[in-house]
Amino acid sequence: MGKIVAIVGRPNVGKSTLFNRLTETRDAIIHQEAGVTRDRHYGKSHWNGKEFSVIDTGGYIIGSEDEFEEEIRKQVALAIEEADSILFLVDVKEGLTPMDEDVAEMLRRTDKKVILVANKVDNTQRANDHIEFYSLGLGEIYSISSINGSGTGELLDELVKNFDIEQDEEFEQDIPKIAVVGRPNVGKSSMINALIGQDRNIVTNISGTTRDSLHTRYNLFGFDFLIVDTAGIRKKGKVSEDVEFYSVMRSIRSIENSDVCILMLDASQGLESQDLNLFSLIQRNNKGVVIVVNKWDLIEKETNTSKEFEQKIRKKIAPFEDVPIIFTSVINKQRIFKVLEEAKRVYEARSQKISTSKLNEDILPIVKEENPPPSYKGKHIKIKYVMQLKTAYPQFVFYCNLPQYIRDPYKRYVENRMREIYDFRGVPITLYFREK
Repeated sequence: MGKIVAIVGRPNVGKSTLFNRLTETRDAIIHQEAGVTRDRHYGKSHWNGKEFSVIDTGGYIIGSEDEFEEEIRKQVALAIEEADSILFLVDVKEGLTPMDEDVAEMLRRTDKKVILVANKVDNTQRANDHIEFYSLGLGEIYSISSINGSGTGELLDELVKNFDIEQDEEFEQDIPKIAVVGRPNVGKSSMINALIGQDRNIVTNISGTTRDSLHTRYNLFGFDFLIVDTAGIRKKGKVSEDVEFYSVMRSIRSIENSDVCILMLDASQGLESQDLNLFSLIQRNNKGVVIVVNKWDLIEKETNTSKEFEQKIRKKIAPFEDVPIIFTSVINKQRIFKVLEEAKRVYEARSQKISTSKLNEDILPIVKEENPPPSYKGKHIKIKYVMQLKTAYPQFVFYCNLPQYIRDPYKRYVENRMREIYDFRGVPITLYFREK
């Protein structure tokens, strides 16, 4: 299972810039004004073949210094409890501050791996400005410039040095692992209880290889799978947590340790930014997904209410909108087994292996005759053949003469046709175009 890395530090030291560099995105907003990061940002990164999740824990309350300090302490405490490794960012330009010392004091008490990172070493004149931070007592300091990338290679080498790929050898590999994720109070616990809360439904409770996560075996009515659940099970300790942040950190572990995710929404609130964050994480982790709109019994309905609601969701999650959406009332046990049926179908679709001969028989007529790639600057692109890679989720390689001239709209067209033919609804798939 992947590792979680939290970036912590006082406001305006460059946490969001480092987050963007590690995840190769521009998801986090960067601004000179302290406290701009109000929403949490979660992303995937990889280095030396090792993948890990990154969390930007920037303080988000705009107000007095006391408010900042309170919020930073809360976020650092959460990161200490939930993350596997912590990047503690300081600013050589501003120098050592009392708030840095407060954060360092908390980090010195943890047994998690803490790496002290001196940021904004943007030129040779600042090369030795990090020395004063040795007084924090956190060991070696890695000097970087998150804005131009200098020093980040050495930092990442140290970060992933002890990361390894953990296998769930304790469980049978062919049993689907299904995670129920979502924002607080959308009905996750009610869904799990409705499925396994009765004594007749619980077969075994197995302590998973992931620390303190729980895998509950469900084997009834023709279903056999493991429910991956971390939310609400682990002891929270004395942390006064930000519920949204805490929930998503838990969800990351559930997502990474699953095959299919049931993303639950509250019908009265619709698909909000936090839900999109989770959906994006599921997609980036290449997990199957079923969207469940819960508490549908509380919505006043007209003829096309569910259809319009569904269209709004698909518009927000585009371009990956080929996802099953089910409207439920868990409290009334409406369509709960429909959710299980769809999760099972998504698992089977994600696990399917298509022979090379079958692929070429189905796909080559489409890309050669029905709708070949458009010419580019007078050059004709010819796709020779296609094959599926031997990976945990569907990835396909198309061999052709000029892969560099195949544009994204055509790639989306091919993906959509493959989804129609092989029923990849709810399954992220990856297409590569390579020169033969």
